[in-house]
Amino acid sequence: MFAVLYLGLLVVAFFVLIVLPQRRRMAAQRALIASIEPGDEVITTGGIYGTVRSADEISVELEIADGIVVKVARAAIGQRIGPNRVVATDDAADDDLDA
Repeated sequence: MFAVLYLGLLVVAFFVLIVLPQRRRMAAQRALIASIEPGDEVITTGGIYGTVRSADEISVELEIADGIVVKVARAAIGQRIGPNRVVATDDAADDDLDA
């Protein structure tokens, strides 16, 4: 009886600690990808910063420098950046090391 209770507790803990947060992250990523539109500043999952110039259902044209436009898969967009978004950098960590 104790083993069944323990196993049930492990299943519930796994679901709460692993499955639910993963579902939330996936839903947030799907919402981000669906909301991408021209003019958005984004970072790809490969770390390329750029501005969306055009988007269709499958791909996005990203301007990464003046006059340089690359075509990437819409799913490769990792996050949106802009005036309201702060991108974490290692500068703060470097400042701590200098002190």
